[in-house]
Amino acid sequence: MTLEDLLQRDGRLVYKTRGVSMEPMLRQNRDLVIIQVPASRLKKYDVALYKRGKAYILHRVIEVKGDYYFIRGDNTFFPERISDDDVIGVLSAFQRKGKQYKVTDRGYLIYARVWCAIYPLRRCCYQLRCFAVGVVRGLGIMPVMKKIRDRKEK
Repeated sequence: MTLEDLLQRDGRLVYKTRGVSMEPMLRQNRDLVIIQVPASRLKKYDVALYKRGKAYILHRVIEVKGDYYFIRGDNTFFPERISDDDVIGVLSAFQRKGKQYKVTDRGYLIYARVWCAIYPLRRCCYQLRCFAVGVVRGLGIMPVMKKIRDRKEK
């Protein structure tokens, strides 16, 4: 039975997350997500469950267009386009360490908006990090950097 079948039969899904694309909000193999059948079209900041190939993906809506959405994981830097027909479900809550957080909670709503608002800064930091790693590798000093890091961890 597929997730789509379970969602249609029960009206909701509860499962443990896998993958890191929604970190820091959702932590791999630790948090439970509660997914429901969407009552209406998704809105900006909703977290959609959709299928890409055989994989189920949970990503945030960052822009709503005619009959499609641009979505992106909280821990990713490139948006995807999905149609209304691709959407299987929508996040209604998640649970961490026994505490449930609803997507209607004030703290969650603030997190979603702030996290999306600082995206340009996060992307810039990511690009700078990639550039720095490329320079270090190009200079051939990556082994030296790893030794320094390993010494600090001891």
